[in-house]
Amino acid sequence: MDYQHRKGYNGGAAQPARATFLRWLQRNGILMQLIMLLIVVMVFIPLVTHYYLSNAELPATSRRSQPQQLSLENLQAMKPQELKARLEELYRIRSSVQQELLGLEARRKDMQNQIDEYSALIAQRQRENKESQSTLDKVNFEIVQKRKSYEEVIQRSMLHIGAPKQILPQLDDNVDVEPPQASAQCRQHNCFDYSRCSLTSHFPVYIYASEDVTLSKQPLDAFVRTSVANVMTTNPHVTFDPNIACVYLVLIGDTADHWQSASSLELETSLRKLPLWKGDGRNHVLLNLARNVSATNVLYGMNTDRAILVQSNFDAAQFRPGFDIVAPMLLGKEASFDWKETPPLVPAKRKYLLSFQGILSPYASKQSNHGHANVENVMMSRRLKDSNRTQVNSVSDFIQEELHKLKSLQVDNFYIEFKCPPLNADPASVDLSEWWICRTKDRLAILKQSTYALIIGPDEHIVSSTMLQMRLYEALKHGAIPVILGEHVELPFGEFIQWRKAAIILPKARASELYFYLKTIQDNDIVKLRGQGWFVWTTYLSSAKAVLDTILATLRTRLNIPASIMPAEQSVNLFPGGAPLKQKRAQGMMPESDDFFPPPEIPFPSPKFLRNFTYSTIDRDVNWNTAPGPFKLFPNTPFDPVLPSDAKFIGSGLGFRPIGKGSGGTGKEFQEALGGNIPGEQFTIIILTYERDALLMTSLERLMGLPYLNKVIVVWNSPKPAAADIIWPEIHVPIKVVRTKKNSLNNRFLPYDEIETEAILSLDDDAHLRHDEILFGFRVWRENRDQIVGFPGRYHAWDVNLNNGFLYNSNYSCELSMVLTGAAFIHKYYAYLYSYVMPQVIRDKVDEYMNCEDIAMNFLVSHITRKPPVKVTSRWTFRCPSCPEALSQDDSHFKERHRCIQFFNQVYGYIPLLYTQFRVDSVLFKTRVPHDKQKCFKFV
Repeated sequence: MDYQHRKGYNGGAAQPARATFLRWLQRNGILMQLIMLLIVVMVFIPLVTHYYLSNAELPATSRRSQPQQLSLENLQAMKPQELKARLEELYRIRSSVQQELLGLEARRKDMQNQIDEYSALIAQRQRENKESQSTLDKVNFEIVQKRKSYEEVIQRSMLHIGAPKQILPQLDDNVDVEPPQASAQCRQHNCFDYSRCSLTSHFPVYIYASEDVTLSKQPLDAFVRTSVANVMTTNPHVTFDPNIACVYLVLIGDTADHWQSASSLELETSLRKLPLWKGDGRNHVLLNLARNVSATNVLYGMNTDRAILVQSNFDAAQFRPGFDIVAPMLLGKEASFDWKETPPLVPAKRKYLLSFQGILSPYASKQSNHGHANVENVMMSRRLKDSNRTQVNSVSDFIQEELHKLKSLQVDNFYIEFKCPPLNADPASVDLSEWWICRTKDRLAILKQSTYALIIGPDEHIVSSTMLQMRLYEALKHGAIPVILGEHVELPFGEFIQWRKAAIILPKARASELYFYLKTIQDNDIVKLRGQGWFVWTTYLSSAKAVLDTILATLRTRLNIPASIMPAEQSVNLFPGGAPLKQKRAQGMMPESDDFFPPPEIPFPSPKFLRNFTYSTIDRDVNWNTAPGPFKLFPNTPFDPVLPSDAKFIGSGLGFRPIGKGSGGTGKEFQEALGGNIPGEQFTIIILTYERDALLMTSLERLMGLPYLNKVIVVWNSPKPAAADIIWPEIHVPIKVVRTKKNSLNNRFLPYDEIETEAILSLDDDAHLRHDEILFGFRVWRENRDQIVGFPGRYHAWDVNLNNGFLYNSNYSCELSMVLTGAAFIHKYYAYLYSYVMPQVIRDKVDEYMNCEDIAMNFLVSHITRKPPVKVTSRWTFRCPSCPEALSQDDSHFKERHRCIQFFNQVYGYIPLLYTQFRVDSVLFKTRVPHDKQKCFKFV
């Protein structure tokens, strides 16, 4: 209570106040009525006002059109006129609503069209902005590349070393150079006059005409005389001006009467009377070429001063290593050999493991020992130590005894014969220690059936003889691997030919171990030895031209003078003015992928003839012992040495374009530079076409904007001129149209002088390749320059039905051995080999069938490299349903290709094609990469 009182609680007083107010109202009734009326008015007037105002905002037509809720009974009760009026009113309402909806839809469409236009405009502006940025990036990139190229041009010009001027000696230059004390002491460094042979002299050679110089009463052999004359007139080194000559050739043999040679004294006197002898015969080369085994060593014991001796017979005391030249006999034709003589390389092992036919000293009383007594009394130390074996009296007896033991073996077949009629020869010209060749009809047939052919060298005082040279020639020609007993023997051109790659050379003391040694040689080594022997025979021994060219090549290589340049094929333009009459600038073609591609470069050629002198020094052994030999100098080869990776950053960066300046990269960084291990370069496209003009124009337009393209060469195989109404596309590089001499598929591989790059992309006119595919193939080729790199793969398959050889096959397979050259990269070096080195019969067969040029190129490259081709991307073939009919659609196409493989097999002696079981894709192909990285190529 105190709390309520303190707070002023007054609740009890309120009730009396309300009661008092009610009583007041009751006493004033009129006032209460007024108050009630006022409350009603204040409530209902706003409601009525709101109702009328709401109806007033609606159109009159809307108020009239509001139908009352009609029931089925009301409709039945209506009169027809009322019902008709009601329906007409409803139709008007619907029509009005439809018009309003159509208007709204039209406005919506207009607004949507405006939105689409603005969206397209925004997208276009975005694309233009992107393209402008891309163009700006390309321009900046191109500026950087141009600046880099300019710096490299300046650097190359500063590093260029001009060749020394040609040194031309005078004929009356009779400077007396002190010779060695004796002619036998002559070597290249002390008896040859280098002043007449500058490095840039091109090695001029002068030959004395046989009809102008008479050295002996004995006439020269007709074949030798005419062969030398004919060969020398076509040799690029021969000159008719003795003033500029480096060496002078003198033909002194073989004589027509092989049994009667020229007198040594008479010959020596005649040589000193030669107009260019100059008292000591400097730089003279005496050619004593043997045609018959009876050819005598007429120069033995004669003072030849400083002249170089070239012959087949050499005494050990006479031969001067590194100065004189051991030459083979002229046993072949003048200038060529028949490809049908090619021995098959397989089977590796033939009927006879080893064969030998010979007889020792059949005319002992008439034979000469050149003053060497008791030449057969040299005993073998290992035989003297073995007291359990029968004592032999000579090396020859020992060898015969061991060969007789081989004949008794039952495991392998041997053909050993010591009793036979000797070859018809002058006994006085053959040394006592010489094994005579048998004059039997089956001698050559036995060699064709022999894996190895035994050649027993004469005694050590004879380093070379006609008997030995003839045995060697016949063995190599028929595919029998020479087994030479006698390490002292000097073989033909042994200064540069690595004979141990083509023959087995053993000391005579190994005769007892010969069988064991031969049995350890496996089939792959046998085939390799036989193949190398065939190369040596065809290149250096097979004809008089081969022998004479090799003699000059030996002299030239000693002097480090480059060979003559391999000529290029002259390009004859189809258009007299050099360009088509009608041209139209091709539009920028889409590269068919959204990869970043660098802008096209200004065409520049590949450097050439950079290794003129090192080619004949550093690569001397390789050049002499691999095809095509040392006779020609090529502008480039695919075998040039490659710099290590750090060299491009330390002193040798000329021409290199490392990826990301050396830091690597993907996507854009990768596409901006070629990278790799080789300086930057470009490629030339060769398109072979025949009367498919529209297809050709489409193919040319497709090349617009292709990076790294240097030039396009169209080989016009048709005899008809190009139609005047053809509009040729004008792209970013020159297009050269070459007129051919005849319609031949071989024209595809002619080394035209218009080709200024090492890389050639050979294309058919119906081959459709995307830019990214071409660029990827080019990058792969740069790392495999010695191989064919291309797209459509094929293979050779064994004929399992007839079991008689290989057939051409284009089915899908997990291994392939050929890449069709209708879309493939090759090195220009192989164009030279195909056109000028490969046997002519192969090109003739291509012309005969109008087919197989791609197979021939695959055979050639695999033969040279012993490697298979490289296939890139998943392309297996090119399908062009709208293209005109091609040669490959003929039913006989595959049959001809079967026959081509079998024919090429006969020419080469084996199938050089090798299988490969992989193809090449880009590094990051099908690899998941982070979102901030790009692949090298998106589709390859």
